[in-house]
Amino acid sequence: MAFAEDECLPISALQHFLFCERRAALIHIEGLWASNQFTVEGDHLHTRVDDPSASENRAAAKIVRSLGLCSLRHGLVGKADLVEFIRPPESTDVEYEIHVVEYKRGKPKAKLDLPFRVQLCAQAFCIEDMLGYPVTAAFLYFGMTRRRVEVPLDENLRQTTLNTIERLHALIATGKTPLPVYKPRKCKACSLIDLCLPTAPRPRTTARTYLQSLFDETE
Repeated sequence: MAFAEDECLPISALQHFLFCERRAALIHIEGLWASNQFTVEGDHLHTRVDDPSASENRAAAKIVRSLGLCSLRHGLVGKADLVEFIRPPESTDVEYEIHVVEYKRGKPKAKLDLPFRVQLCAQAFCIEDMLGYPVTAAFLYFGMTRRRVEVPLDENLRQTTLNTIERLHALIATGKTPLPVYKPRKCKACSLIDLCLPTAPRPRTTARTYLQSLFDETE
């Protein structure tokens, strides 16, 4: 099955979806957006690195910044912050090894970085579909530590990414935004908290239940 161009979703939606399905729906179904400190810092980092004119040709490599990506097979569009086409040191059947790098503002957090890894793997899918060659290495570059962390594009990550792409498309196809589930650490860091209103009373929620939930959060 292939998607039409107007059915393609941004690769970044995968990150939002894994962070919070409601957040993904608010952005990609309802068209809502708001910034906070974290999104502004991320935008600033990408402004510095996503400059196509800064692409380079070196003796052993070609470095391309802000490379446009598309895969009709997966129904995804977006861009890669940096793609490196590296000539192997010895003569092989492969003209280039392909490395993809995604820039993030924070620092590595092994238990929390799955959305980043899935986003990076989806970029690799797009590059492989566009060029017909495998991506041989993938990295997350973290702005706070100023170092790369390699992300193995193993079968487990590839299958997780495929499942996430399928679930994301299924959610957007419903046209319905899931009800909120308040998770203090996630919600307080989310730029959409004032639009999402995760602690607001919902239908069939009594005033007593709502007030009790507020007391429970402070304990």
